[in-house]
Amino acid sequence: MTLVASGGILAEQRAVLAFNVIQLEHAEAIVSGAEAANRPVILQISENAARYHGGLAPITLATLELARRSAVDVAVHLDHAEDEALVLEAVELGATSVMFDAATLPYDENVARTAVIARAAQAKGVWVEAELGAIGGKGGAHTPGVRTDPAEAVAFVEATGVDGLAVAVGSSHAMTSRSASLDFALIAELAAAVPVPLVLHGSSGVSDADLVRAVEHGMRKINISTHINGIFTRRIRELLDADAALVDPRKYLGPARDAVALEVQRLLELVA
Repeated sequence: MTLVASGGILAEQRAVLAFNVIQLEHAEAIVSGAEAANRPVILQISENAARYHGGLAPITLATLELARRSAVDVAVHLDHAEDEALVLEAVELGATSVMFDAATLPYDENVARTAVIARAAQAKGVWVEAELGAIGGKGGAHTPGVRTDPAEAVAFVEATGVDGLAVAVGSSHAMTSRSASLDFALIAELAAAVPVPLVLHGSSGVSDADLVRAVEHGMRKINISTHINGIFTRRIRELLDADAALVDPRKYLGPARDAVALEVQRLLELVA
């Protein structure tokens, strides 16, 4: 068990959780949690995370190495990349899947640019995700209340040739409360119509019970970021508040990493 293709995991599992990596401790925690749950997992690196590290290579290469050393199957995914050059760089670095996000563009331009990226990445054996029906919480077209039209989703997949589709069904990015209201009837309708795996973004705002229901209704890839960031940050805050003399980062980053690992394990077991 090691670094594997994202498409392979999705083909073998009813649903797969994908957690975002911001720094090395995130990647270590996610892999540790997956090993404890004995479940495959996807590690995601966003365009914003690459920018934070001054480039895609440092955090991606470290994450890929952790995946290779894992005792369970781990895939590495580029999340929410709007820059084609970054997508192609991720492919060359060894990412096993990529998301090209042109959802804020006019439909025809989204289709044209996504199709080009899909062909280029798939030629290297890389699974490609795209977005239609913008997810809430990102500004502009990404406004709460947007819903993906099933007929348009089918047409988009056919025109672009993508392997997975992120759909808008009631979740929003960066939610700090787990209070999103998902449209389960729409999820089921999309799952029946769309010939590729459906991806749920903004899953940090979705309750445990609704995550399970989303999978039961047809969601295949579940993206989680803000939720584990909150756990990580709260554990650090507890430790620093308790000891004003604490200066060794390992003494607060380590426990924060452990807290995230436990939550990753719990969530993976929840949707198993």
